[in-house]
Amino acid sequence: MKSFQNVLDYVIFTMGDYAFRVSMIVKISLIIIIAIILLWIIKRMLFRHSEVNEHQRGNIQAVFQMLRYLVWVITFGLVLETIGIKVTLLLAGSAALLVGIGLGLQQTFNDVISGIILLTERSIKINDVLEIDGNVVKIQSIGIRTSKGLNTDDISIIIPNSLITTSKVINWSHQNDKTRFRIDVGVAYGSDVDKVIRVLEESAFEHPDVYDRELTQGRLMGFGASSLDFQLLFFSKNTFGIGSIKSDIRRNIVKKFDENNIIIAFPQLDVHVNAINKTSKKT
Repeated sequence: MKSFQNVLDYVIFTMGDYAFRVSMIVKISLIIIIAIILLWIIKRMLFRHSEVNEHQRGNIQAVFQMLRYLVWVITFGLVLETIGIKVTLLLAGSAALLVGIGLGLQQTFNDVISGIILLTERSIKINDVLEIDGNVVKIQSIGIRTSKGLNTDDISIIIPNSLITTSKVINWSHQNDKTRFRIDVGVAYGSDVDKVIRVLEESAFEHPDVYDRELTQGRLMGFGASSLDFQLLFFSKNTFGIGSIKSDIRRNIVKKFDENNIIIAFPQLDVHVNAINKTSKKT
C-alpha cells in the first residue's frame, strides 16, 4: 500500500514550486472516465423509448447536446482545478485578455449564443425543412456554433447558427406535417374556365404525393395582358422533395392541356395600323 502511495506521489516534473505528480494524472483520468460514463447513462435514459417520432427524437437530441456541453465544461473546470489552476483566479486575472479575445471572436461568440438559443428555444429541430435565403435545407444536426443541413441536391451545408436566428427563415415543418404549395399557369383567352380548373385538379390528383384530394383546388386568379391566369393549390407531406413533385404535376398539366385542346398562353402584342389617306393637290 505504501509503495502504491509512493507511485502516486511520484513527481513527473517540477516548475519552480509547482510539482506535477502521478496522482494528478490518475485524478484527471477518473474525471474524464466519469464524464464519459455519465454522458452514456444520460443518453441511454433520454433515448430509452424507441417508438418516438422524428420530431420528438430531434427534441431529445437537442436536450442531450446541451447536457453534453454542460458536462464537458464542468469536466474541463475540474481538470484545471486538479492540476492546480484556480479557475476563478484565472478568469479574474485574464479579464482584459478575454475582452480582447471577445472582440476578435465576436462573430464566433454570436454563433455560440445563437446555438444556445436554438437548443433551448427549440423553434428549429432536427429534420425540420427550412428555407434560408432562398435555399431549402433539411436540418441534420444542431451544434453549439454551427448546424448541418442537407439541401435538395444532397449536398451537406454547414450553417452558422447566427444566420438562422438573425435571418428570415421559413420553417415548412414547424406546425404541420403537410404544407400547401402552388403552381401558376396562364392559358389563352377564350378557353373554357371550368374545363381548365378541372384539368388542373386532375393533374394534381394523379400524383401519389399530393396529400388530400378535397384540399386540392384550381383558381382563376386574374386577367393578364395575354392570358387567363390560373393557380393550382395542393398539399403534400413530402416538403423536401417538392421540386420533383411540382415538375411531375407540370408535366401532367402539359399532357392534359394537349389532350383537351387548351393552349398555354405566351406574351402577345397586337399592333393596329390605321391607313391615312392623303390627297395631294396640284398647284
